[in-house]
Amino acid sequence: MVELFVPTLGESVSEATIAKWYKKEGEAVKLDELLVELETDKVTLEVNATSAGILGKINFVQGDTVKRGDLLTQITEGGVPSSVAPSEKQAEPAIVSAPQVREAIMSPAAGKIAAENNISSAQIDASGKDGRITKGDVLSAMDNKTCSSVPAVSDRLEERVKMSRLRKKIAERLKDSQNTAAILTTFNEVDMTNILALRNQYKDKFEKKHGVKLGFMSFFIKASIMALQEIPAVNAQIEGEDIVYRNYCDIGVAVGTEQGLVVPVLRNAEKLSFAGVEKSIGDFGKKARDGKLTMADLTGGTFSVSNGGVYGSLLSTPIINPPQAAILGMHKTQERPVAINGKVEIRPMMYLALSYDHRIIDGKEAVTFLVRVKECIENPERLLFDL
Repeated sequence: MVELFVPTLGESVSEATIAKWYKKEGEAVKLDELLVELETDKVTLEVNATSAGILGKINFVQGDTVKRGDLLTQITEGGVPSSVAPSEKQAEPAIVSAPQVREAIMSPAAGKIAAENNISSAQIDASGKDGRITKGDVLSAMDNKTCSSVPAVSDRLEERVKMSRLRKKIAERLKDSQNTAAILTTFNEVDMTNILALRNQYKDKFEKKHGVKLGFMSFFIKASIMALQEIPAVNAQIEGEDIVYRNYCDIGVAVGTEQGLVVPVLRNAEKLSFAGVEKSIGDFGKKARDGKLTMADLTGGTFSVSNGGVYGSLLSTPIINPPQAAILGMHKTQERPVAINGKVEIRPMMYLALSYDHRIIDGKEAVTFLVRVKECIENPERLLFDL
């Protein structure tokens, strides 16, 4: 009998939630096969089988809170799969806030409509995955008059879903940032003409040589690094009564996922090439989508960059990721009329925002930082020749 425990969850993380079981009690499992996912307030952890055999009793089901060292289950080496159906505790429950008037599993919205209109699952043809009844199935049953004396469906529906640990942690950290730091935001705009031309000229050769696409994020990260080295206060943080200045740049890159915003960190970004930055960002994006980010990926960071432009944002005030002192916000590139040498021209323009902690960064330093980023983007030769 091999026991399977909750592993170390990471620095400053004491609890996790059972997100999903991939195997059932009595099923055969292979060595290193994924058994269960644990969700912490920072990352999702996978727990794999440490031995081949038969999965024993599952001690915690989806939604349960666990701590490091808790016994999740046991694996019987060389056992025979059980033909007995798994217990009700193990079966994944349907989460429905309305009274349940069904035998089959319904989505929350479908369950609420069915309950309000006294419809049983036997009266509904299920079309969802694994025989689940969807909201559309209930409405279809009502439209086809398969149910007698069905009152009109209310359009004032609600669905209550428990907040995930990651979402709760995001809310906590953002609110702490606003409560603790003296956050101000300064704005500027940047003409993207030269960067667009440079990217269009070399993007095919770049991708062919390095195996990764040339994006705009690498230019802004490189520009930020140059500005951080000139204005070290933007790369600093407060620790107690001290200000800690760094001679290295660990840049956090905000990545949106279905579970929420995460900020993986490019370590020693000042030593990375354009290709190195793009490859690292691409790897982080894939790991974030697959839920494979580790604690090491998310820990630390001296400065962050967030690109709301990918979602169409024209202007915003990003919130500092504590204990960092500043964050750069990129936005959508949009053609606008601007004055160039006394004439009005249509140029691709982007608004930039720098939110900063006014406790350690003065207004002059913040404005100068943003101007340096603007100058590097509008004149990319500065990045190439370190000017």
